[in-house]
Amino acid sequence: MLSCSVNESEPTRQPVLKPPLQGRLNAFQKTMLDWNELHPYNAVHVVRVSGKAEVAQLQEVIRDALVFRGLVGLTLNRKQGSFQFAGHGAPADINVIEAGDDPFETLRAEIERQINTGFETAGAFEPFRFFVIREKNSFCLGLVYFHAVADAVSIVQLLRHIHSTLTGGARPEDMKCFRLARARRSFQPLALAQQLVRFLAQLQRQRRCVRVYHRDLNEGGNRFEQFTLGPEMLRDLAAAAKKWDVTINDVFLALLLRCCSAYTLKRFEHPSRRRIAVGCIVNTRNDLNLAEPDGWGLFLGSFVVSHEAPEGCALADLARAIRVQTQAIKQRKAYAGPPVELALGRFLLSFYSTKDRPKLYQKHYPLWGGITNMNLNSLWPQPAGGPPVDYFRGVSTGPVTPLVLSVTTVREVVNVGLTFRTSTFTVAHSQFIKNLFLQLLEQVRLSS
Repeated sequence: MLSCSVNESEPTRQPVLKPPLQGRLNAFQKTMLDWNELHPYNAVHVVRVSGKAEVAQLQEVIRDALVFRGLVGLTLNRKQGSFQFAGHGAPADINVIEAGDDPFETLRAEIERQINTGFETAGAFEPFRFFVIREKNSFCLGLVYFHAVADAVSIVQLLRHIHSTLTGGARPEDMKCFRLARARRSFQPLALAQQLVRFLAQLQRQRRCVRVYHRDLNEGGNRFEQFTLGPEMLRDLAAAAKKWDVTINDVFLALLLRCCSAYTLKRFEHPSRRRIAVGCIVNTRNDLNLAEPDGWGLFLGSFVVSHEAPEGCALADLARAIRVQTQAIKQRKAYAGPPVELALGRFLLSFYSTKDRPKLYQKHYPLWGGITNMNLNSLWPQPAGGPPVDYFRGVSTGPVTPLVLSVTTVREVVNVGLTFRTSTFTVAHSQFIKNLFLQLLEQVRLSS
């Protein structure tokens, strides 16, 4: 078992300062800043570490990792559309929590609290918070971040380096310094025009989708649930996807659509808005020809699929219908188009007051759910004979989607986080959707 105890004889290391990271805010980051004005837009990554948590050592390792990589003292200049890390500052103290009798519930509750707790973004600020949940023979190290600063790839690399230092695999000064990842692409009027046409077509399709009802449009609070799918379930999911000639992501989209469909049966009383629309976040690093593919930044795209998903429609048929849509999207790389969509959306939002902005999404871009999928095994290869690493994620819903499904594959299990917007789903509704999701998964398993 790994130990995280401090070697008292070892002199305190002085972190090596690196040039601060600075650059331009992209369309996704600017949009997230707008969303953050409505409700905190955060994400949480958690890694489980074997051994005892030594808080003093954790504080030192985290400080060294952030300072070494220049990830402290962030300043946002929204008028100029730029950001800069000063490279020096004081990371916040670590919040230490005892797991108690139910560590899984303790983790769930802390993730829920963190995604509802905003960052003070005025002036120079620290866009990260850390917490520790002490368990019997291990501990969970959580990293909460202001989502506009980075995507999941960047955060995984940061946590991986912290974990490696804690467990004796490496020291911060032995590791590669983060560089700001920049896209190598030129201005292409034809590609932008195609994105604009696709966006307008998407808006037209959204007119056939049922709108989301919120009890209070300006209440953006989140509720969080989580569960784990074991190795047998993952194997059965893969077998079902292969049998149906779809991807596992298509299966999850079908499950999400079916859950939302069961919650909105009254839509069939209206002839023009019977479809359910859900979105999917995509990592676009491979599509942007980045100079630093593992560098720091936020590089995301998205796409939307929709279907009536009637009760009599078999899951296999629903997944195949979604596959037709996702295959066309991938062939055209339409998921890389959101910068145009987001730029137009931000332009339209400028005509609305902050209070009225949620109405724009509800009326013209009604999404019932979204999915963010991450395979940790490809980002964090496990060393031969090394300790197992468990990993959990949670993300705010934001003003666009009232339900977000965070799917994380780690080793041979899948950890699933479900974030619900409280103004849309009551506690009973969120439990209903979670239970229905598990029931539908069992149907998929039996059909494999």
